[in-house]
Amino acid sequence: MNILIIYAHPSKKSYTFQVLEHLKSQILKQNWNLEISDLYANNFQSDMSEQEYEREGFAKTELPISNDVLDEHAKIEKADCIIFLYPVWWSDCPAKLKGWFDRVYSVGYAYGQNETSQSMKTIPYGLVICPAGHPNAFLEEINMAQSMETIMLEDRLGKRFENKEMLILGGTLELEKVMAKHFIEIEEVVDRIRKYCD
Repeated sequence: MNILIIYAHPSKKSYTFQVLEHLKSQILKQNWNLEISDLYANNFQSDMSEQEYEREGFAKTELPISNDVLDEHAKIEKADCIIFLYPVWWSDCPAKLKGWFDRVYSVGYAYGQNETSQSMKTIPYGLVICPAGHPNAFLEEINMAQSMETIMLEDRLGKRFENKEMLILGGTLELEKVMAKHFIEIEEVVDRIRKYCD
């Protein structure tokens, strides 16, 4: 089993980093292969260049794809499961991860396929995990949880994934009240992966 985590947080002092470490320990206990694409640690370039825009905006698939993007494509192609792990900032993912989608989901690969391009394979399982300050009940009450799910699951993961789910770890503003529950939910991720990928 090959697991890829796309991780987006700049600080090792964060709760999101604690979630990453716990998640890693649970995956490695299964003797699965784990690769982490740490966007901040790798200084992933999130801004699209003018040439990249020309390639994307005008579907000029003959223009080259940057090596850092090709590296991400190679990671995707090896994966049976991709987990996107990031904090909720202003109702969405950090700009670094949004830029990952902008650049890595290139035309001819993630959409707009043609006979001359290598298209992205369909991934058996995609999981979005995002710690959020407000409790889940509040995020659902104001329709924020539903909005986040629509953007991530229906647009960004879309038909590129056979199965997809979102796990919002809400209530981190009062971390001591929710941390134990969150860590149990993280431990259950292994069963979710096994369900869809075995």
